[in-house]
Amino acid sequence: MLGITADNQLKRLIVVGDRVLIKPKDPTDRTVSGLYLPPTVQEKEQVQAGYVIKVGPGYPIPVPTEDEPWKDTEEKVKYMPLQAQEGDLAIYLQRNAIDVQYEGEQYVIVPQSSILMLERVEDL
Repeated sequence: MLGITADNQLKRLIVVGDRVLIKPKDPTDRTVSGLYLPPTVQEKEQVQAGYVIKVGPGYPIPVPTEDEPWKDTEEKVKYMPLQAQEGDLAIYLQRNAIDVQYEGEQYVIVPQSSILMLERVEDL
C-alpha cells in the first residue's frame, strides 16, 4: 500500500472541487486462469483501482441570501466534503478519468461521481 506521509511531494498540489487524485494500482498481468494479458488490454478495462492521494474540498454550497442586502457580508464559500479520504483504495470508472503525469509518476483525476466503491483502512 502507498504510504501517505507529511513530506509527500504532492503537498503543493491542490485538487479543485469534487475531484479526486488517484495513484492507479499496478494491475496484475495475469488472469485468474493464468493467462498473461498485454498492457493495452489492461488499460482498456472499464473499472480500475487505485489509492486516493489528494481530495478536493467538495461540492460548493450556495450562501443563503439575506433580506437586508445593504449589510456588508463576507462571501465565504462553504463546501460539502467528499466521501473519499487520502489513503482509501478507490474502484473507479476509467472512462471518466483524466491521466496526469507529475514528477515522473502516473496519476488519474476523477470526479467523485465516477468512484464506485472505497475501501478504507481505519488505522492509517
